[in-house]
Amino acid sequence: MEHFRFRGTMCLLMLVVAASACDGGGDDSRAESATIQAQERSGVRIGGPAPDFQLRNLDGQPVALSSYQGRVVMLNFWATWCGPCRIEMPAMEQLYREFPRRDFEILAVSTDAQGPSVTRPFRDELSLTFPILHDSDFRIGLMYGTRTLPMTFLVNRRGIITHRIFGARDWYSPEAKQLIQTLIRTP
Repeated sequence: MEHFRFRGTMCLLMLVVAASACDGGGDDSRAESATIQAQERSGVRIGGPAPDFQLRNLDGQPVALSSYQGRVVMLNFWATWCGPCRIEMPAMEQLYREFPRRDFEILAVSTDAQGPSVTRPFRDELSLTFPILHDSDFRIGLMYGTRTLPMTFLVNRRGIITHRIFGARDWYSPEAKQLIQTLIRTP
């Protein structure tokens, strides 16, 4: 697995999403280990199929992961209150504009309990154009074993999870763009 990370803050997602808060630092390896164990119990594994789901977008329309079969999908779990999530979003937008929709899609899955009332102003403030989906009850986050925010899964054209990435990244870095390009080139 390729690693490129921001050092520092990682948001820890508690069992009760509403009681969650960003952790100001600490040992990321414990959170990563707990998350990996939870994902393995839930059946989500690197090299395994990405579980399909359907969530509503900002317009209230249902969006299914399976409708993006044949494209590389960046599945990013985040929240507006998570500082590292806010940091990585502009680079995600740059990456989104770099690659054509026929090859690449970002699905930003918000865990905000308030839904569009907080994500719409956030999207507008940052001029984000990629789809924002709402997992207000954290049903899909739990299905994927997500215990930290942000957490990103990369899904290849065949619907297989190729990467599980903990914490914020500079998604417009040369390494990140090369990773996405490699996944796009792989049938």
